[in-house]
Amino acid sequence: MATLVQQPLVMECTGWDSYRLIDSGAGRKWEGFGPYSFIRPEPQALWQPRIDNWQAAGEFIPGSNEDGGGRWQFSGQMQNRLPDDGWELAWNEVRFTARPTPFRHLQFFPDMAPVWDWMRARLAGMDAAETMNLFGYTGLGTLALSQHGRVTHVDASKKSVAQARENAALSGMAERPIRWLTDDAAKFTAREVRRERRYDGIILDPPKFGRGPEGEVWRLEEHLPGLVTDCARLLDADSRFLFLTVYAVRMSSLAIAGLLEEALSHLPGRIEHGDLAVREEGEGARLLPTAIFARWSNP
Repeated sequence: MATLVQQPLVMECTGWDSYRLIDSGAGRKWEGFGPYSFIRPEPQALWQPRIDNWQAAGEFIPGSNEDGGGRWQFSGQMQNRLPDDGWELAWNEVRFTARPTPFRHLQFFPDMAPVWDWMRARLAGMDAAETMNLFGYTGLGTLALSQHGRVTHVDASKKSVAQARENAALSGMAERPIRWLTDDAAKFTAREVRRERRYDGIILDPPKFGRGPEGEVWRLEEHLPGLVTDCARLLDADSRFLFLTVYAVRMSSLAIAGLLEEALSHLPGRIEHGDLAVREEGEGARLLPTAIFARWSNP
């Protein structure tokens, strides 16, 4: 039976050449994405900024509804200088396009970088692993996993899957054994259970709310337990990991760790949980929490 470690952990992103957290505070964060910097809302930045005058290419102004909405406001001198088709960034050998989106993101989640490293470490020495990326978005996690074998990438958004394939081509990985699927994650996983498939590793990054390609409704608190149960059925005693991240939900990491403990009770290994966080750069750098996670690893 998998052992639950109750003491929480922090998986820390310290930034890299293409990304840095410059400062944070007063409910916002100021980040560098290659040659450009942007200001975005961050409710967990409860402290005051260290730097007085933030100068950025653009800022995302949130809507009045806490569940979403808002718009980008670009500085006058940058309005016509930001490339319409985005600009190229890199994480290790993975290359990808960044651009502001209507959902306040820039087509990737930089705080996931330590997760990609962790998954690779779990698959060390394997070159024929079978892994799955549910809610795979623009595919950076998929491309990180693809050096270890075949990856099944699932996302309900045709646009996101198309961008993931473009990122694969940009990285020189278009010929790697990746199944690119536009599908509802919960329905696809249930079908995989019926097919009696197995995986060496699964990562899932579900939204708080979403819709599948045929209008299927996803509500995290309602549907996550069933999805995790199905994911557990796709793992066995030789599998290496399951990694679950949760954003923008009033929930403890211990709660989702307990969900994994229940679903994975038939397997050996270790269940850990905690926060994803990004460290600011410079003197007096602070850790900014961004999401909670729970993970199972074996051994």
